[in-house]
Parts: sequence; structure tokens; C-alpha cells
Amino acid sequence: GTTFNIYLPATDKKISAAPEKLKEVLTGQGKILVMDDEELVRETLRSVLERLGYEAEFASDGQEALELFVKAQQSGQRFAAVILDLTIPGGMGGKEVIQKLLELDPQVKAIVSSGYSEDPIMAGYEHHGFSGVIAKPYKIDTMSKVLNKVLTKVT
Repeated sequence: GTTFNIYLPATDKKISAAPEKLKEVLTGQGKILVMDDEELVRETLRSVLERLGYEAEFASDGQEALELFVKAQQSGQRFAAVILDLTIPGGMGGKEVIQKLLELDPQVKAIVSSGYSEDPIMAGYEHHGFSGVIAKPYKIDTMSKVLNKVLTKVT
């Protein structure tokens, strides 16, 4: 049975939201191989990567990723980088795939990706053979910076 009275100052001024700070997006070029079991993630990444200037090829599991990688090597159209989902239910995930990719090409530039940021591989990605790390959900500015850092890193 309590009654509250709230008094607010009146104004004729229109309140506008503060403008969002534009985030820096770095573009690039090259062919990127993406391994992710979720179709929606693959389609989203296709749009993001194309907007950033990259070509993209996709694999839904580790075996398909290895086949595409070998095919690209044999054709002389190597991938500039590889983005590997850490967890593929019922299949070969990023931890297993990176080991096989390193056997095929010790200079491979691979980025580990996961929605499970507490996974020890995400924190110590270099110790597992990865060149970079990106957490899901993806942000275009973060993706552009990670790709730029990995692709410009001298090995």
C-alpha cells in the first residue's frame, strides 16, 4: 500500500545518444580456410572475410579441412591462414587438425577459435602450434586485427 511520487525535470530538448566510436577495421587479401561445424558460423564468416578483402573456403570438420589444405598445396594456391574451431562434436577438432597441418606445412599460419574462452588451448595457443586466437562470437574489428597480426608476423 505504499505510494511513491517521482519528480523528473522537464525539458524541451531532444536527448541524443552519444555517437558510437568507429572501430578500426584492417583489410587484407589472400585465401583463408575456415573449419567450423556450424553452418551459420561459416556463412557469417564468409560475409565478414569477404568484407575484409579475403577469399574464403570452408570445411565442416577436420577431415574436410585437411583435404582442402592438401588440394590447395598441390595446386600452388596455398591458404594465407587457417581458422580452426577447437571443438567439432563427433569429429576432429582444431587441436588434432593443427598437428596434422604442421606435418604438412611447418609454416602454416593457423588461428584457433572457440566459444569456450576458458579452454587452456585458448590461453596458450602458441604452445599448441597456433599463430593466433579469436573467441566467438566474432567481431569484425577483432577478426581484422587478428588476421592482420597473423599474416604480417614474420616466422
